[in-house]
Amino acid sequence: MKVSVIRARCEGHGLCEDAAPDLFRVDDDGELVSLFDEEQPVPEEFRDQAVKAVRVCPIAALSVTDRPA
Repeated sequence: MKVSVIRARCEGHGLCEDAAPDLFRVDDDGELVSLFDEEQPVPEEFRDQAVKAVRVCPIAALSVTDRPA
């Protein structure tokens, strides 16, 4: 699974950080920081967090793409 971030859309609400603390942080300037390499698949152990983060984003700045194993 890959999580894509549309940074221009992100408004820094921080709901993704609450939903996926192992994957995201919002810095002091309100900018989203990925705690994983966005070019690589999200580790399987964080799959539930990633899906939840996408669901709670109020402006749809995140999306998930499933990739075959």
